[in-house]
Amino acid sequence: MQRIRLRYTKRGRLRFTSHRDFQRAFERALRRAEVPMAYSAGFTPHPKVSYANAAPTGTGSEAEYLEIALTEHRDPDKLRELLDESLPDGLDITDAVEARTSGLADRLTASVWEMRLDGVEPQTAENAVTSFLAAETVDVQRKTKNGMRTFDARGAVADLQAGRPQPDRPGEGPCAILRLVVRHVTPAVRPDDVLSGLRAVADLAPPVPAAVTRLAQGLFDEESGTVTDPLAPDREAAPAAPPTAAGTAPATAPEGPAA
Repeated sequence: MQRIRLRYTKRGRLRFTSHRDFQRAFERALRRAEVPMAYSAGFTPHPKVSYANAAPTGTGSEAEYLEIALTEHRDPDKLRELLDESLPDGLDITDAVEARTSGLADRLTASVWEMRLDGVEPQTAENAVTSFLAAETVDVQRKTKNGMRTFDARGAVADLQAGRPQPDRPGEGPCAILRLVVRHVTPAVRPDDVLSGLRAVADLAPPVPAAVTRLAQGLFDEESGTVTDPLAPDREAAPAAPPTAAGTAPATAPEGPAA
């Protein structure tokens, strides 16, 4: 059995697709691409697909991950192309590697998020960020299946910065961009929880819902404060390519007896 790990995106209007919607679309893509999937045992076999830490419905993402199990060997790059062609635009397969290490989910310990706050002055957002980071704890509430739950949104935040939109992403009226690095803890702290915290400590309330996009997901490096690529260990564990004949002298036939 071969295991392939894939990175995919949720862009544009397809950020509103639920995780269940993506599962159905992805399984249809597997059939269209004629991927030799391994199936579970039992009365209702299903393709062996493992999803890891999916983004909430309504948020965009450039860094979603899953793993599939195959019964026949396939080249990861060609498989990526086939699956990408079989999915709708916005659900794009951007990377594929053969799984050569264990514990992909264990390497997803933090996420980098971008939040676009239309109608908010950048200086107002920067002042709110300063107040948030200066607080030891920021209690917020979220409704769960067991009722309202109160938890600290500050402790999971490794970094939070405010800025302006890029020149190639203009908009009408004021706009602030928040860049957030949050550790994956229990209970999970989401971007909307941080926005609730900013409202609590600085009365920051965007007039329209924030546009949220996950930019990266992986291991959090405490020294550098960055989030690393979770597929890098699989690439590093890949066997080296055999040496080519380039740069070597061509073989020659042994010399025969002198005439």
